[in-house]
This record gives sequence, structure tokens and C-alpha cells, in this order.
Amino acid sequence: MKKIIIVLLLFISSISNAQNADAVFSNANALYKEGKYSEAIKLYEEVIDQNKVSSELYYNLGNAYYKLNKVAPSIYYYEKAIQLAPLNEDAQNNLIFAKRLTLDRIEELPKSVFQKFNENYLQKLTYNSWAVVTVLFSFLAGILFLLFYFALEPSKKRLYFVTSMLSFLLLIVTLSITFTQYSDAQKNIQAIIFSEEVSVNNAPTANSEEVFTLHEGTKVKVLDSVDDWKKIKLADGKIGWMKANSLKIL
Repeated sequence: MKKIIIVLLLFISSISNAQNADAVFSNANALYKEGKYSEAIKLYEEVIDQNKVSSELYYNLGNAYYKLNKVAPSIYYYEKAIQLAPLNEDAQNNLIFAKRLTLDRIEELPKSVFQKFNENYLQKLTYNSWAVVTVLFSFLAGILFLLFYFALEPSKKRLYFVTSMLSFLLLIVTLSITFTQYSDAQKNIQAIIFSEEVSVNNAPTANSEEVFTLHEGTKVKVLDSVDDWKKIKLADGKIGWMKANSLKIL
């Protein structure tokens, strides 16, 4: 009986917290519409502290920082919005405008046909979304196979057999894509530079040689960590070490 009461209390508490987060989010939106961007940011971050994140929340937070000409935070939160919802076109469009405010102009290395296809199509869905598609194809393949098994007419048996095999093949393809996307997400750790200007050295030591400098808002890939240093890679292939407190992991 005590366990049931505890579960009920936790359930009621979670509903209350969700309602509170929704109220804070609505108030933040109202402040944003009034042009009170700093106040809105405080409330948006309050919602994040309650672990009630969403693509819309990050998008609105990015907009608020953009209005205040805060380059790095606006880019960071637009990127976070796209991470949760790759099809968020509003965040994608605003990210383009925000990136125009950055000082660094980095040309990406040429991409292979597969890399372009992966970026333009496969990455439009998160690995969680691909997992849902995989589960749907598994159910579809199972249902069609059962229909094939119990069908009496030869024409229907052929139809159900072909469609079940096609669904099974699609299941294998989507399962492969899911694992690939998940693996890439684990390996591909990205970050945004938050320091106005930061030196990138050729080794994780203060007395090492400076190889280039970066400015706020630039997106980098994190390859490794040593003490309070991060090994980063740029889109053009340049690699170096920088202080960890100069960037924020996405």
C-alpha cells in the first residue's frame, strides 16, 4: 500500500512540475513578445533547469540571445534545437543568420556522395526517429507474414509474401541506419566557442606553440580531452588544442 501511495505522489508531483514548467515557458514567451529578452532568457533557463527541454524551447532561447546580439549563445541554442528536431526549418534558417555574425570563415572539406546523402537525407531524422521507423517495419513485416501464412488464395499468398519480404528488407536497412546514426552521434561530439577570442595550440600545454585563433560562435568537433584542454577539429581539417572553458559542448 505504501508503494502505491509513493508512486501516486511521484505521479502527481511530475504532473505539477510539468504544469509549472509550461506556465514558466508561457511567461517567458510573453516577455519575449514584449521585448524583454533578458528576463525571458532567465525564465527559459529556469525551464531547462527543470529538465523540460524541447526544440521549441531551445529555438526561442536562441531567438532571445540573437535579439541581444549574443552570437555564441544564439548559435548554441539553435544547434540544440536542431539536434532535437532536425526538421526544424525555423531554427535552421535563423542559424544561417546567426552564423553571419561570426568572424571565422571556415571552408568545409569536400564531401563524398555518401556523406552528402547522409547529411541531406538520413540525418534529417534522429537515431531515435529511425528506431521508431525500424519498429514499425518490424510490426508490418510480422503482420504481412502472418497474412501470407493464413491466406488461402495463391494470388494473396504471393502478394503477402512479396510485401512481407520487402518490409523485412526495409527493416534491415532502417536498423542499419539507426545503428550508424547512433554510432556517429556518440563519436561526433561538437561544441561552440564561447570566448570572444581563443588561441588554439599544437599541444595541451600553456607554453606550446599557437597555431591559429578562433572567435565566438565557431562550431568545432571535439576529438579528445587532457586535463582542462580539448583537442578540436575544424570543418576545414585543422586540428589543435584549446582550453576547455572556452567552449560549450552541444
